[in-house]
Amino acid sequence: MSKVDWKPGNILYPLPAVMVSVGNSPENYNIITIAWTGTICSDPPMCYISVRKGRHSYAVLKETGEFVINLTTKDLAYATDWCGVRSGRKYDKFKRMNLTPGKASLVSAPIIEESPVNIECKVTKVIELGTHDMFMAEVVNVKADEKYINPETGAFSLIDSKPICYSHGHYFEVGKMIGKFGYTVEKKKRKGLKK
Repeated sequence: MSKVDWKPGNILYPLPAVMVSVGNSPENYNIITIAWTGTICSDPPMCYISVRKGRHSYAVLKETGEFVINLTTKDLAYATDWCGVRSGRKYDKFKRMNLTPGKASLVSAPIIEESPVNIECKVTKVIELGTHDMFMAEVVNVKADEKYINPETGAFSLIDSKPICYSHGHYFEVGKMIGKFGYTVEKKKRKGLKK
């Protein structure tokens, strides 16, 4: 196997392609598409988004200190891309993409009703980096579309919503499951024997 050296860069792909909604009133509601996002802590639940200072949503985020991460799906792919290449200074993205701003439970930023999962976040710290500033936040509430929750187990099936991810400038559907956490050490039931 032969390997070549690349210049240092962000190569941690694929990433979730999310629409982040911001604002504390309909007059300043906006949506920004972000791939620089992820989990940073389990307890308390925390995540981050990284945003360029020149983005329209940056000033809104700094002012309100709240945002909602809205997970995206195959049906939302067009809106996800459009909201990432258009500026909220010129467009009302909710109206242009026929998206519904809904009421969050614990933050002033709106949720996107069409998204299967809405993660309500309150900023705890802003770290100035380089091209982007990182908004670290505590997850204060999660809204999930009831149709993806198994009524018997209570488990949420995100895969049924056909989520998308982002890799090197392209969007992809998430594929089939190939295992679950801990499957390598899970005890298997033997035929005719109790576990």
